[in-house]
Formats: sequence, C-alpha cells, structure tokens
Amino acid sequence: MEILLALVLVVFTTWVIAKACDGFEVAADHLGRNMTDGVKGATINAIGSSMPELFVTFVFLFMYADTTGFAGGIGTTAGSAVFNTMVIPALSILVALKMFRLSSINVSKKVILRDGLMLIAAEFILIVTIGEKLEWWHGMMLMLLYVGYAGYMLFSMRKNTGEEANDNEDDEEEEDGDEIKSNRAVSFFKLDLEHAIIGKNKFTNGNSWLLLVISTLFIAIACYFLVEGAELFASQIGIASYFVAVIIVAAASSVPDTILSVKDAKKGNYDDAVSNALGSNIFDICFALGLPLFLYAVIYGPVYIPADIASDIVELRLLLLFLTIGAFLIFFFGHGMGKKKAYGLLAMYSFFTIFIIARAYEMPWVEPIANSLHVIQQYLS
Repeated sequence: MEILLALVLVVFTTWVIAKACDGFEVAADHLGRNMTDGVKGATINAIGSSMPELFVTFVFLFMYADTTGFAGGIGTTAGSAVFNTMVIPALSILVALKMFRLSSINVSKKVILRDGLMLIAAEFILIVTIGEKLEWWHGMMLMLLYVGYAGYMLFSMRKNTGEEANDNEDDEEEEDGDEIKSNRAVSFFKLDLEHAIIGKNKFTNGNSWLLLVISTLFIAIACYFLVEGAELFASQIGIASYFVAVIIVAAASSVPDTILSVKDAKKGNYDDAVSNALGSNIFDICFALGLPLFLYAVIYGPVYIPADIASDIVELRLLLLFLTIGAFLIFFFGHGMGKKKAYGLLAMYSFFTIFIIARAYEMPWVEPIANSLHVIQQYLS
C-alpha cells in the first residue's frame, strides 16, 4: 500500500510541477522577449525550469542531513542533466520533424559550441574538485562559474529593439465583478496560474514577475513532496534513495525543461529548444548544487560523504561527462538533426537508466564498467 502511495505522490507532484511550468513559461516569454535566439533558452528559461533541481537539492541536503542529502542532490542534478542532454533534444527533434514534416532540423553550431563546451567544462571541474569532504568554497566556486557564464551570455547578446511599448500599462483591460474573481479562484485551484494571475490583462514586467514567483513557489512546494515520495518509494523497494533520485526524481524535476523545449521546437525556435536543455544542465551543476552546498557548509560546517556513497557519485559524474561528450558530438557533427540522431540520444539514455538500476541491485555485469570508471577517476584526481 505504501509503495502505491509513494508512486501516487510522485506522479501528482510531477503534474503540479508541469502545470506550474505553464505559468512560468508564459512569464519567461514576456520577460525574455528582447533576448536573441538561444540566449533566452540558456538563461531565463534554463534558470526557471531548473528551479525543481535547486529546491530538490535544498530539501535533500537540509532535511536528510549532509551525507545522504547531498548525495541525493548530486543524484538529482546529474540524472536530470543526462535526461536534459539526451531525452529533451530527442523529443524536441521528433516533435519538430512530425509537426513541420521535415527530414531534419538545424541548430546553430555557435549555440552548440557555446553551451556544449561550457557544460563539459563544468562537469570536468565537478569531477576533479568534489571529493569526500565538501566545504563552502566548493559551492562558491561552482556558483561563480555560472555567474561568469551568464555574464558572458548577457554581455554578448544583441538586444532586440522596438518592443518597449509593450510595457505600457495604461492599455490594460480592467477586470471587475464577482464572476471574474470566481473564475480566477477556480483557475488558481486548477493550477491555471496564467489566468489566475494575469486574467484578461496585458502582460507587463510587474505581473510577469508575480506570475514567475508564484509559479516557482508551487514548484518548490511540489519538490518537497516529490522528495518525500521518492524516499518512501526507495525504502519500499529496498534501495538507497540516491538511486531513486538519479532516475525518478531527476526525470520528474526535468518536466519544466521538457515542456519549454518542446514548445520552443513547436514554434520553430530550435536554438532555444536545445540551449534551454544545455543551459539548464549548466545551472543545475553550478547553482543547484553550488548554492545549497555553500549555505549548508557556512551554517553547519563541511559536508562529509561516506566512501561507499562517494564511490557511486564518482561513477555517476564520469558517466555524465562521457554521455555529454557523446551527445555533443552527435549535435555538432553532420548535417542537421534527424530521427537517427534522436533515437541515438534515446538509446544513450536507456543505457544510462539500465546501468543505474543494475548498480542499485548490484548486478555482476556492471562491475567491470564501474571498475573502469574508478580507474579513470584516479587518473583525473
């Protein structure tokens, strides 16, 4: 009975995250309307859609103490990064190909180089610097890495002009009457946050930020119960919560990224669809891990990860790096991105999922792979 309750809780919280993401997406569209293609996806969309990973890491770390907590945070962000790099671009490609009846789509090589190489660099830094003892400066270093990336993105961006007039609040339509208030209340209950907050008014920077904040709040609350459901599910099936975080929590927390990227693909914004996924990974690794680690270490002191959990984390980080490099090569080389590349990415994610499940149950066939990863880690350390 408890395992069913856990699954229901995970599914329900995933639905809440998805609904809250709808409100976030329209608010982000307005706030990022002056950004160039690829930049909005890698900054505003990526940060907002990565809020679940950030809140999940906070919940894991501060609720379940240092060792299990941070391992769960790393599991979530790394698993989400693999999901974002493999599954989201693949789904975006397949949706665009079917919708526009194309044989392939083209994504800017500049976007792939910029975000792909930055992601690989962030993952490599994570591998060589994060060990069994984690201190505040580890978190600070990761955050500064993202600040530098975001600063470069915004500095190099060519802003669109001529849209400032959209911010004129004098043209808003007024909403009055009990019926409208009632409709808004119903919309809020249904998690139709756009209608509940904006209604029939025009989008402005003010109400867009309000919608963004409320959507993020719903995502944060949902993430708390998502972690509770994952912990309960892990205890019922008899494996460490770390492995559940890598697969289930990671996939659930990637729902906003998936929705935003697929919607961008449907609009023909292929650069944003890919840069959102890659930019989310950079945010996850640098900020969703860095900020909770920094705050926890400042308040409670260093985080010590036991050797057995650290061993699992080593394997996960190296797998993440190699799969990211493989995906980068798929993105960059060749003419366009078609079905073969999409299915190749999905196959890579399937391998990752099978490996994690096999490792959780200590299946013997994964031992040689795990041992090889540890040998590589020794050379990098």
